[in-house]
Amino acid sequence: MGAGIDEVAERAGVAASTVSRALRGLPGVSEGTRERIRQLASELGYQPLPSAARLATGVTGTVAVVVPDATKWFFGQVVSGAAGAVRAAGRDVLLFELGDGEGRRRFFIGGVLRGRADAVLVLSLKLSQAEVGMLRALDLPVVVLGQSSEFFGSVRVDERAAARAAVRHLLDLGHRSIAMIGIDDEAEVTAGSAAPPSRVAGYRQALLAAGITPAADCEQSAPNSVAGGRTAMRRLLAAPVPPTAVFVGSDEMAFGAMREAEAAGLEIPRDISFVGFDNHDFAPVMDLTTVDQDVRGQGAAAAELLVAALERRVAGAPGSESARGTRTVKTRLVVRGSTAAAARTTTNPTTAKAGN
Repeated sequence: MGAGIDEVAERAGVAASTVSRALRGLPGVSEGTRERIRQLASELGYQPLPSAARLATGVTGTVAVVVPDATKWFFGQVVSGAAGAVRAAGRDVLLFELGDGEGRRRFFIGGVLRGRADAVLVLSLKLSQAEVGMLRALDLPVVVLGQSSEFFGSVRVDERAAARAAVRHLLDLGHRSIAMIGIDDEAEVTAGSAAPPSRVAGYRQALLAAGITPAADCEQSAPNSVAGGRTAMRRLLAAPVPPTAVFVGSDEMAFGAMREAEAAGLEIPRDISFVGFDNHDFAPVMDLTTVDQDVRGQGAAAAELLVAALERRVAGAPGSESARGTRTVKTRLVVRGSTAAAARTTTNPTTAKAGN
């Protein structure tokens, strides 16, 4: 059985708190003393307990990641990217899944983060003023992903520009009857998922720049799922003049929309083209043209902001209570076999309605 902290302290001629600080890499210990303590701890077989270190120093070595729904592909990829960067910095990840509205309420009013994490990453949540206040009261570095923040560090992509690029790709292929399937997250707002309205705005801007007036019946929305994509596509196919191309707000919805189009007898991309958003792992399998938003890279960028803030805090730098800055992760359009030149010429339903 290995020695205890008191024996290491006695052999080193220092206090037990100094041993703890030296082995945790905290300031206030000279390099010579720190190295001597490390050698003695190794010789004596001393292994500090994480719980004891937390009580002695207030440092947990843990970064908390808060997700609305851990089963979603997007959140899983973000967590994977963040966890890699956190582990590389010698820290651990503590995952909190909200699950539903009640889970979210308990999380934010229960103070469950106190004493359990050194920093917090919040994924795709529309934070209320009360929730922002709770996070600020923790006095920990916080980064939010998917939106800008006045108080916290943030990581996001330029969704409006990415959507414009996706729709311009369809326009360049000669499509003029271009619909959009958006994400209706009303049911998920309670659970905490933030909607991406900028994707809709980018879609509209690209059409307007091409002289096409968007119309409401060319925009359908549904829950962010394969089934939701099929439902929205069914409505688009029921229009008097169905679209020749569809920009879809997520790849999972695009998978459903594509299956619905094929069930209706349409051939992709001969009769109809599709562009998704995410570059899901299954996008190459489905041969889906899509916007790659570097989901894992977003997680890594957020973790890097938090780790930098923690390093400033350890060094006692001014302003070390916050994670600084906003990072915008680049997107790129990945062209695959789900898009091709428009095969037929139709009267654009958006233009026709605008002229009535």
